[in-house]
Amino acid sequence: MGVCLLLALSLLFGVNQIAIKLSNTGFSPVFGAAMRSLIGVAMVLLWMRVRGIPVRVIPGTFALGLALGIVFAAEFLCLFIALDHSSVARTTVMLYSMPIWFALLSHFTFPGDRISPIKAVGLALAFGGMAVALSDRTTGNAGGGIYGDLIALGAGMGWALVAYLARILSGRGVGAEMQIVWMAGVSAPLLFLVAPLFGPFLRDPDLVAIGSILFQGIVVVAIGFIVWFWMLGVYPPAGVASFSFLSPVLAIWLGAVMLNESLSPLLLVAGAGVAVGLILINWPKRVQAPPA
Repeated sequence: MGVCLLLALSLLFGVNQIAIKLSNTGFSPVFGAAMRSLIGVAMVLLWMRVRGIPVRVIPGTFALGLALGIVFAAEFLCLFIALDHSSVARTTVMLYSMPIWFALLSHFTFPGDRISPIKAVGLALAFGGMAVALSDRTTGNAGGGIYGDLIALGAGMGWALVAYLARILSGRGVGAEMQIVWMAGVSAPLLFLVAPLFGPFLRDPDLVAIGSILFQGIVVVAIGFIVWFWMLGVYPPAGVASFSFLSPVLAIWLGAVMLNESLSPLLLVAGAGVAVGLILINWPKRVQAPPA
């Protein structure tokens, strides 16, 4: 069951990039991100009410929860804008630099999360993959130029900081549902506040764009995130995280199949480098047996 859920989540998070790309055709990126968060937090609050889970701020976690929501808003602000200026494949390669920044952050702040030699090789491969993707300016893959790539890289860094803050909150007893309330509940008003700075809210809001926003809010945020956080609490985190390499591979493939995006050999090499790097970064530690 666990493997099936992880495969389904990998596919869901890969489809998410396609959904954002489609919703950007009908709504401005920032307004779309705000709507996604609003729908997501409404669905999670409904779920908590049905399950009898209290909406409670644990003492000493308010500032961390607020910071989590602010960083979450910045992450998806960058992601939606990046997908508006670049292809799904290029954006995905940059976004999935997240484990690189998270590994570096954990190395200096969590004593039990030092970078091992195999993780160091994974970091080098992932960095190499990003460098190859940045150097690929061939026709059909240039997207919006270096601007879109750097914005997507910022989204990857924001995602790492979100994961870092979520890990601290988990250690202080904040459950998955409440973490999502913090993320989506704080990010929605912030994104609505800055949305007018990025042009008109509406572009061509057809049924595809509207359906894409609903899919992101209900399926990705409300369902996907809850299941992901639940699995991190039930199964070994390293085993869950090791499946993350499937999402960028699937997203690049889906972008080519569903959106007819061209894939250059360099971009395929970059995606492979990031994927293999992710596997090594999330490689489970060898547990030594205690002496008899």
